[in-house]
Amino acid sequence: MSENLDKSNVNEAGKSKSNDSEQGLEDAVEGADEALQKAIKSDSSSPQRVQRPHSSPPHFVTVEELLETARGVTNMALAHEIVVNGDFQIKPVELPENSLKKRVKEIVHKAFWDCLSAQLSEDPPAYDHAIKLVGEIKETLLSFLLPGHTRLRNQITEVLDLDLIKQEAENGALDISKLAEFIIGMMGTLCAPARDEEVKKLKDIKEIVPLFREIFSVLDLMKVDMANFAISSIRPHLMQQSVEYERKKFQEILERQPNSLDFVTQWLEEASEDLMTQKYKHALPVGGAAAGSGDVPRLSPVAVQNYAYLKLLKWDHLQRPFPETVLMDQSRFHELQLQLEQLTVLGAVLLITFSMAAPGISSQADFAEKLKMIVKILLTDMHLPSFHLKDVLTTIGEKVCLEVSSCLSLCGSSPFTTDKETVLKGQIQAVASPDDPIRRIMESRILTFLETYLASGHQKPLPTVPGGLSPVQRELEEVAIKFARLVNYNKMVFCPYYDAILSKILVRS
Repeated sequence: MSENLDKSNVNEAGKSKSNDSEQGLEDAVEGADEALQKAIKSDSSSPQRVQRPHSSPPHFVTVEELLETARGVTNMALAHEIVVNGDFQIKPVELPENSLKKRVKEIVHKAFWDCLSAQLSEDPPAYDHAIKLVGEIKETLLSFLLPGHTRLRNQITEVLDLDLIKQEAENGALDISKLAEFIIGMMGTLCAPARDEEVKKLKDIKEIVPLFREIFSVLDLMKVDMANFAISSIRPHLMQQSVEYERKKFQEILERQPNSLDFVTQWLEEASEDLMTQKYKHALPVGGAAAGSGDVPRLSPVAVQNYAYLKLLKWDHLQRPFPETVLMDQSRFHELQLQLEQLTVLGAVLLITFSMAAPGISSQADFAEKLKMIVKILLTDMHLPSFHLKDVLTTIGEKVCLEVSSCLSLCGSSPFTTDKETVLKGQIQAVASPDDPIRRIMESRILTFLETYLASGHQKPLPTVPGGLSPVQRELEEVAIKFARLVNYNKMVFCPYYDAILSKILVRS
């Protein structure tokens, strides 16, 4: 079967839940956009530019339209990332060492702090800059508060009263150290436990300028913490809005770029053609196919969609453009593809081993698990450029023979003969070829299991694992659940587009 598939600053966490709507989603996206734009672009970009199929006439756009489209794509990708990736977090921006942007930033900051130091060194000291900094700190601290933090809000407003501070400065009665002490104490109250150490270190800084510099540095980290807290808090509410939001944003992109479904159309057409061809008929179960006229099966849109998603697990990411509607999840589909390739080799090695060993050896759970872990560890770096599968399989063959011989000896069974060892090592080495029959069987059965799981509507319990895959059942089920989640969410967002395209394709069929 598989061989037939195409090789081919959210700073305010206290907003009430009643404001968790599509606008709330857009606000969250806009707030996090600047911090994450670089990461999203690198994650979603295709490895190689490929010419777009000419199914739509040329459409000339202005620079403003391109920029507006880019913003829409970024916001949609960011909203998608927040919802789909449960581990999504905003990271502090770290500029590259020796970069122009970092040097300019350092020069500007040094000039600012030197100016503050010069003002505080005057006689009498000038506090203009210092008071402005206190005002910024006050606003930042207030932004960390939830609606119920009335007492803390009153404390900050009272102690950091800028009018009062200005009067104290004019009368020579301002104690800047006392203000700093209050600020550090309030930061300790509001910061996440992970920032306790940074806040504690502030108490050891005695000079005002270095102290203010470090206060702002820690406050920047606290802003990131608060943004991540806000994202985790609103994620359940974003889930309720994300499908409509992503569909709306994609529709806006489609109106500006009418050819934004070209690759999707090509993808679905190929899936439909594959399923309608007798060559592919027995390679992958056609869930949902109904009897049609003559001997030609009538395909359902669900069957074509499920098959199309399976094709993404055999995609040539270097040579073929990814369909537009799944582009934001390309890295996730690619990761699943790599996991399945490793799982295929692992399963093939275990199937060969247990088939050639004594009948009862595979039933020993401890030995089977130990052997699986050994092979799994040796295949860990399988998809690195420096990894040579054939050489590693040679090592695996040697290790497997040692483990099997040891197990047979402990069980009192007949030892492994030299001829059997030679055959076993040879069959394991042969798995290096994608055309190896055993490897192709494992690949076909894995994809059959995934297709069955999609067709079942992701009901529990999971479908029965095909024969020969029992040793890797746990790993396979984990991949199936991840795959089904991606597919299910993508269907919810883009199903109207798929249905419209397939209605035309299947009529032609």
